[in-house]
Amino acid sequence: MKNEQQTTPAAVTFKTVKEIETNAKTRMEKALADLQHDMAAVRTGRASVSLLDNVRADYYGTPTPLNQLATLHVPEPSLITVQPWDVSQIGLIEKAIRSADLGLNPGNDGKLIRVPIPPLTEDRRKDLVKKIHHIAEDHRVAMRNVRRDANENVKKLLKDKIISEDEDRRAHDEIQKLTDASIQKLDQAAKTKEKEIMELK
Repeated sequence: MKNEQQTTPAAVTFKTVKEIETNAKTRMEKALADLQHDMAAVRTGRASVSLLDNVRADYYGTPTPLNQLATLHVPEPSLITVQPWDVSQIGLIEKAIRSADLGLNPGNDGKLIRVPIPPLTEDRRKDLVKKIHHIAEDHRVAMRNVRRDANENVKKLLKDKIISEDEDRRAHDEIQKLTDASIQKLDQAAKTKEKEIMELK
């Protein structure tokens, strides 16, 4: 009996269905926000400073996001400019962009880094669409895991006789509705991004 407390130290104990639903909703919204962030980093044919969101430059031994080292601009649809605040770091920043596996080829004039955004080839577009599908699937799985956790928490309330069987059924229905709505938003976001990638410029 003594070990009972130690079985799930990290688990949150929910006292009501409402708490479980609120927790599930928050976690699903976080998964959607995360999806938006991951998809923003996937390159379309259009220049956007968010393309460089995941690029880190080694600034005095610390991997640092570019927007903390430089001013990023999109002066035209197919160009991003990166103006380092500390010009001595220009080489490091350029190298970080080049090695970030974004298919970009930056160049600098000593003061400013120019990152031309080449038009996407048909093959590259297909690769990017596959990548979007992969990102979306990862987030779908995350949402299903949230649903599973929420359902298990509801079952525990029923087992502990905190809720009735009717409340248990209602809670499972609500959690399913929440999951369906969240996955629908996710699919819509993925479709929009896919359309953006496939649109010929």
